[in-house]
Amino acid sequence: MPLYGEVFVSELIKMPVLDPAGDELGRVKDFMVIKGDPLPRVSALLLDKKKLFRLDWKNVGIFNKRIISANISATQVEQYEPSDDDLLVTRDIFDKQIVDANGAKVVRVNDVKIEGLNDHACLIAVDVGLRGILRRIGIERRSEDLYALFGKTLPLNLIRWGYIQPLEPRLTTISLTVPRQMISALHPSDIADIISKVPKEQGIALFKGLDPNVAAEALHELEANVKRAIIESLDKDHATDVVERMPPDEAADLMSDLESDKAKELLESIEKEEAQDIQELLAHEEDTAGGLMTNQFIAYPPGFTVLEAMEQLRIDSPEVENVYYIYVAKDEKLLGVASLRDIILPSPNVHLSEIMETKLKTVSPETDQQAVAELISKYNLLAVPVVDADNNLLGIVTVDDIVDILLPPSSRKKRRSV
Repeated sequence: MPLYGEVFVSELIKMPVLDPAGDELGRVKDFMVIKGDPLPRVSALLLDKKKLFRLDWKNVGIFNKRIISANISATQVEQYEPSDDDLLVTRDIFDKQIVDANGAKVVRVNDVKIEGLNDHACLIAVDVGLRGILRRIGIERRSEDLYALFGKTLPLNLIRWGYIQPLEPRLTTISLTVPRQMISALHPSDIADIISKVPKEQGIALFKGLDPNVAAEALHELEANVKRAIIESLDKDHATDVVERMPPDEAADLMSDLESDKAKELLESIEKEEAQDIQELLAHEEDTAGGLMTNQFIAYPPGFTVLEAMEQLRIDSPEVENVYYIYVAKDEKLLGVASLRDIILPSPNVHLSEIMETKLKTVSPETDQQAVAELISKYNLLAVPVVDADNNLLGIVTVDDIVDILLPPSSRKKRRSV
């Protein structure tokens, strides 16, 4: 029965494998891995002796970092023909990028740790730290001694197998993937950052596995060329589902990044009301309040009581990305504004007209974005309403949009009509 200890793959590469008589069968070249329960396991050792030979795990006698032996002779070992259908540790896992779902980042596999489980050698973790690199070039021990001279410890950076998300298509053949919920639980900005750091095909594959709501939030954070590649890779229904879950202003940004034909196809496939909202936003120039605003906001008539406003707010707020204020309007004309604090404190029977602020700070759709930013900053606003010449409420620019101006994402491009 094989014997174990703490074993890393890099420590075993080029180790001689002995037969029952003590003769060398070959030196370890790689490890073949298959799906296991609960972890992937080694199914065979590939041995190099001028040619490649396969030593099945059932024929391994002793297995540790000091000695590896077989219980069969050289005549019983089969020659191995390389195949892309096989999963090999050094060929297919070493140096590959993976998503550390626990740390919300992309890392590179420097080594793989193996432990014994139920008479099998199972892959339990990957080393993504400096130790893995030093171990592979054979200077881990000397580096430990050097660190010790300075009173420090060489860190071990392992990620257990259950916390990584492989990105290479070949790795999907075994149980390496974490549940979709684990990736979807990350912040959309972290997901976008991960997608941006991997090859396009891998980023697309990761995006397709996201929960649609999370996908909609993450898409806006990506660069224009990545957005285009992702949307073009999705079938029409999937792309429509994602776009319909985006706030209108973010959907408008997306449309401006797509080719005209693709943008028109999506606009025709989403719900008519949502398409109209997006089209309205696309009509405004970049660097203006109209180009920044969203036409999702909360507005109620002045005759609403506080109680009626609160009850309606519970219904309406899930459909609005940010609720900072309740705007008071009649026949679409802006009359006043009330903060959430203004709504909570008064008697439930007080009307909005009695508590609303009428000395309003507003901007027009043509107002320069820098002027909008200065207004929000000067008066410590969380949002500013955008009105036309007749004082019709068209939308709002939120403080979040102003942050985008101060720290502009590369994904913000000049809008064009579709």
